[in-house]
Amino acid sequence: MKMMEKSSVSPLSIPKEERPRERLIRYGPESLSDEALLSIILVSGVRGKNVTLLARELLERLDREKEVPQVKELSHLAGLGVSKACTVAAVLEMGRRKWAAGQRIRQPLDIYNHIRHYADRRQERFLCLSLNGAHEILATRIVTIGLVNKTIVHPREVYADPILDRASGIIVAHNHPSGNIQPSGEDNEITNRLKNAGDILGINFVDHLIFSETRYLSFREEGLL
Repeated sequence: MKMMEKSSVSPLSIPKEERPRERLIRYGPESLSDEALLSIILVSGVRGKNVTLLARELLERLDREKEVPQVKELSHLAGLGVSKACTVAAVLEMGRRKWAAGQRIRQPLDIYNHIRHYADRRQERFLCLSLNGAHEILATRIVTIGLVNKTIVHPREVYADPILDRASGIIVAHNHPSGNIQPSGEDNEITNRLKNAGDILGINFVDHLIFSETRYLSFREEGLL
């Protein structure tokens, strides 16, 4: 079960049973959006900025980072402060150490389950997953953030980090905020360009997923690769 949070709404105006902490207890952490999870970590907001709005601004910042940000960088966000920045950095680093890497991809559904929490973003996120030879995830990164319904990506941006990871393969994915998961002409074009670039680099282009909050389309599964 998943319900959307609205950052313009005060958390106190939400019925208690629908607040993030209560929903986490009742349905588990997987039922919450990234924004709601951050609001639990942050605990409270500051004067003029409730915790939900602070969580949204932090999420926007984190989506632009390739690695766990330093405390000094996080504390520059208005309303966060050193104490909350330390908490956020510690939680992110613990998660990275324990669970961020090592998951094995066996089918497109595994990919979708790994990245579907990005589906509620209002702009497209173009993601790249670096894989080792056993199709285990080495890293998951946001390559670009686009407009409401369009993102522009170049092969050099996609492959730069997987090369440093010594990746054997990559998977790319991007969300469609509209909910329509059918590939556009541009989606087909960038898929072909990335596949050709991977062939030159010797990095297997495994799949491209287009996804929404409730479903996905796999280029490989659909025979488009």
